[in-house]
Amino acid sequence: MKVKILTVLVFLFVSFYACDNKQSKENTVTNTSTLNNKTNRLEILDFHTAHRCKACISIEANTKETLKKHFSNEMKSGKLSFRLINADIKENEKIVEEYGAYGTSLFLNLIIDGKEKHIDLTNFAFKKESNKEVFISELKAKIEAELKNL
Repeated sequence: MKVKILTVLVFLFVSFYACDNKQSKENTVTNTSTLNNKTNRLEILDFHTAHRCKACISIEANTKETLKKHFSNEMKSGKLSFRLINADIKENEKIVEEYGAYGTSLFLNLIIDGKEKHIDLTNFAFKKESNKEVFISELKAKIEAELKNL
């Protein structure tokens, strides 16, 4: 009986502390009211919750590395942008609902002439996050394909 109780307590402890509870100023949405909605561009939106597991943190890191390695010119020009969004804070409630991103989610948002096309990459991100090279290579290809549509 003591072993069962101890096992349950260890499981609960590990479950609670398996995710990172750090928050930073980065975790809010970029103020999109300053962007011209008619500007054709591709946004990458990385939604997360306050409690972040290793996979969630890896998805963010791999996405940022992909952008830094392969798309620095597009980022500088504004053709491509990255937004890290904490789905748990009230200020982001509207965008979380719009995307249906109530937990960790990765989206591309293609904006052409003010019309948005949301592309859900969440399943891809979780399947590939543990293999950094494959994640970066495949995300690069997905971004390049969408940039061709601009």
